[in-house]
Amino acid sequence: MGTPEANIVTPKFSALAEALGAGNPEQFLFAFSILYLVVVALTVVVYNLGFARKLPILKTAIVYIALLFGSIFTTLLALRLPVVESLLIATFVLGAYKYRMYKEKKENAAQS
Repeated sequence: MGTPEANIVTPKFSALAEALGAGNPEQFLFAFSILYLVVVALTVVVYNLGFARKLPILKTAIVYIALLFGSIFTTLLALRLPVVESLLIATFVLGAYKYRMYKEKKENAAQS
């Protein structure tokens, strides 16, 4: 049959997870932690650019706590799927949209 080491199957990680060293069992916790922080940061930016509304402080805290908790599951997906890359694209698209809306609002205010 072969040696026991030959039967070990290692999962295929996403490019960022692999770059952080998630394939190495000794560095997996470090890679997961860094990936979690990146996912949280990008999720907060996407939320603020596209979905945030003025809420009372307690409701805002609940939203961010739910975001932190949900990012754990998103990070688990990010180990195998290009979640971080998708969040980066969403950040650029929503940032461009906000910038265009800002410029349009500024032009409308200047014309009035």
